[in-house]
Amino acid sequence: MGSLFRSEEMTLCQLFLQSEAAYACVSELGELGLVQFRDLNPDVNAFQRKFVNEVRRCDEMERKLRYLEKEIKKDGIPMLDTGESPEAPQPREMIDLEATFEKLENELREVNQNAEALKRNFLELTELKHILRKTQVFFDEAAPAIGVPNKSRTRYQQMADSHREEEQVNLLGEEGIRAGGAGAQGQNLKLGFVAGVILRERLPAFERMLWRACRGNVFLRQAMIESPLEDPSSGDKVYKSVFIIFFQGDQLKTRVKKICEGFRATLYPCPEAPTDRREMAMGVMTRIEDLNTVLGQTQDHRHRVLVAAAKNLKNWFVKVRKIKAIYHTLNLFNLDVTQKCLIAECWVPLLDMETIQIALRRGTERSGSSVPPILNRMETFEDPPTYNRTNKFTNAFQALINAYGVASYREMNPAPYTIITFPFLFAVMFGDLGHGAIMALFGLWMVLKEKPLAAKKTDNEIWNIFFGGRYIIFLMGCFSMYTGFVYNDIFSKSLNVFGSAWSINYNTSTVMSNKALQLNPGTKDYSGTPYPIGLDPVWQVSDNKIIFLNAYKMKISIIFGVIHMLFGVFVGLFNHRYFKNKLAIYCEFIPQVIFLVFLFFYMTLLMFMKWVKFSADSEKVKFSAGCAPSILITFINMVLFKPPNDAGECSPYMYAGQAGLQKFLVVIALMCVPWMLLAKPIMIMRSRKEAAHQPIAPYSNENGDAEGGLNQHNAVQAGGAQPAAGAGHAHENEEMSEIFIHQGIHTIEYVLGSVSHTASYLRLWALSLAHAQLAEVLWNMVLKNGLQQGGWIGGIALWAIFGVWAVLTVGILVLMEGLSAFLHTLRLHWVEFQSKFYAGLGYAFQPFSFEQILESSSSSTEE
Repeated sequence: MGSLFRSEEMTLCQLFLQSEAAYACVSELGELGLVQFRDLNPDVNAFQRKFVNEVRRCDEMERKLRYLEKEIKKDGIPMLDTGESPEAPQPREMIDLEATFEKLENELREVNQNAEALKRNFLELTELKHILRKTQVFFDEAAPAIGVPNKSRTRYQQMADSHREEEQVNLLGEEGIRAGGAGAQGQNLKLGFVAGVILRERLPAFERMLWRACRGNVFLRQAMIESPLEDPSSGDKVYKSVFIIFFQGDQLKTRVKKICEGFRATLYPCPEAPTDRREMAMGVMTRIEDLNTVLGQTQDHRHRVLVAAAKNLKNWFVKVRKIKAIYHTLNLFNLDVTQKCLIAECWVPLLDMETIQIALRRGTERSGSSVPPILNRMETFEDPPTYNRTNKFTNAFQALINAYGVASYREMNPAPYTIITFPFLFAVMFGDLGHGAIMALFGLWMVLKEKPLAAKKTDNEIWNIFFGGRYIIFLMGCFSMYTGFVYNDIFSKSLNVFGSAWSINYNTSTVMSNKALQLNPGTKDYSGTPYPIGLDPVWQVSDNKIIFLNAYKMKISIIFGVIHMLFGVFVGLFNHRYFKNKLAIYCEFIPQVIFLVFLFFYMTLLMFMKWVKFSADSEKVKFSAGCAPSILITFINMVLFKPPNDAGECSPYMYAGQAGLQKFLVVIALMCVPWMLLAKPIMIMRSRKEAAHQPIAPYSNENGDAEGGLNQHNAVQAGGAQPAAGAGHAHENEEMSEIFIHQGIHTIEYVLGSVSHTASYLRLWALSLAHAQLAEVLWNMVLKNGLQQGGWIGGIALWAIFGVWAVLTVGILVLMEGLSAFLHTLRLHWVEFQSKFYAGLGYAFQPFSFEQILESSSSSTEE
């Protein structure tokens, strides 16, 4: 937990590994996940590194596994996932794995090819079966088709003119077409025909092309195949139709076949004689039955192969990816001159040095090497990576901070404070006991069902975001229940737990004849004992509720905002003290605190003073509710040095000497502006002039130089690591003009930001009021209508209206309003709070970890 407040101390190490033990040692470090390796071959092409062939072999094995996975998913076979992560296999086991995958792939491809050939043959026989069935009907109907009226002809024959129709009848003869395409006896001519199968969606275009290309001199009949047929190449179900085309002459025959070929229609031989067709149909049915038997056996063999592969596929993926990750890491190493030792550089947490040494020794023993690895700490001025240890609870809050920027090395981390302030500020805007309970129950369900929900890996991004922030959602719901209890607001209604302190002293006639009556807190209408916790429930039914809540919520928003910002400034003090940056303490922290306290914190003190001194039942006129001065007007007059207006008996001041003290506070606060603007650059300029006239000493001042940077002998800390420039605020290499500009920007940003950031916290007030009013509108306009109806009809109406109200409540007030409050809370932390102390200029510690590699690989595979 300690590293959550400030990142872990990191050290740069040099690692010497014997070539035979390097694989096993890196494997152990990958299981540990505490070492970040540096690339010592940045100028070497990826294809020219030492272990590129091993990486290619792993890529090939992964390709084969993906092919197996695709086939397994195609058949809907469940893959066994024990949740365990097998260790990375030894290099010699790669050959066995490659042989196993090669055998499975070849066997599966051969089975698939055979099955595709059998399915293609089966499709052809099935289409031929339908042709033989349908053509019998065509031949029976063909003869009368020539001599019948237009209503029984095809669409394009009906479009032909009468002259062409008469010529065709004369050409074919009076007896027409006999079964099998008998010639026209009157002219001693014979008609030819072709039969085939075509996709159903291509049939209309096919008919139009035949009509136009053959000038209406063909006779087309078609019939749909009711059941869909399976495409052997893609496995999709397609719908087809049987057709037969009668024509006369070889020229038309050639033209018809070309059109059929262009529309990818399949032509089949069809005998002319009915007896020949029956014999062929019987032969086709026999062959289809035999093919069905062979296809079943082929599918059973394929299923057995895939079931056997599915049992080990997950483990194979893990093994191959671990091997690949190890060789990728080994490619980052350097070879020494003897080619027998690998040299690596890595960042490691200082506290885990012993754990890493144990893992290296374990890897050496596994490999059977007799030469132990050597791990040496190195000195460097490079900025180390930032590493904050997190668990499943703190990880979500740390992710919110890292989304803004990774902390500089050893910089104060806002995450532990965010764990409390984030859900609390959210709850101030989302304060409703009912809505908070819904959110808390949803978060609690995800927390309690954490393991089974995490096991169901999904690529639904929205669900993954909700599940990743389950602890944040749970805390936001719990805090919202608390603030809802303080606001005494549950679905826009109140809870009268302790009894109201107000009482109605009007008689019945006065109450019934007046729509609006007021209760005076200065009389016996008010008992004088306030409601124990939160707001009195009577405010929920009062007409001036919004006026009262406006003043109340606006003031607490300003109070929370000033305290939050002031806390951020004090967190920055811990950064300055840790990095021994005394110049920043005297020239930045102190004037910032004075400016914020003397102006804005003083305004919050006036709010408390007003609440304490003025009351409705005060015996003195100047302390009555009507004489209470406006805090906003008082603050504006204070800043502008403007005397308050004379208020008669009411005093514009709350205490004696207020005018003089306020002028003093404003003058001191304004003096802090040039203090922040000029003090630090002048001190840096002065220290540079002094250093230019002094001899070079082996060590500098023990308390640090005047510029606020670290001493030479303090520059290397945590294993020789220098703090990040954003944290240490070193200015040795900056020009004076840049320092002045930089300091001017920071001063203007802080002074103007103090005003704008304080006003920005008013969003706590605005969103809280908006949420309460939306809940009230939804109750009055939806659910209230269902409660006003009686009888059994009213019960049914209430059931339906309650459903609508519940959907709108969850969809609008919980989801949409919750998302809005979440984003506003995120802005308050990123801009108003973290800008006071957080630089966020570091880079994250990314260790070589099998767990992270496997998670990223599985997520990319699912996508």
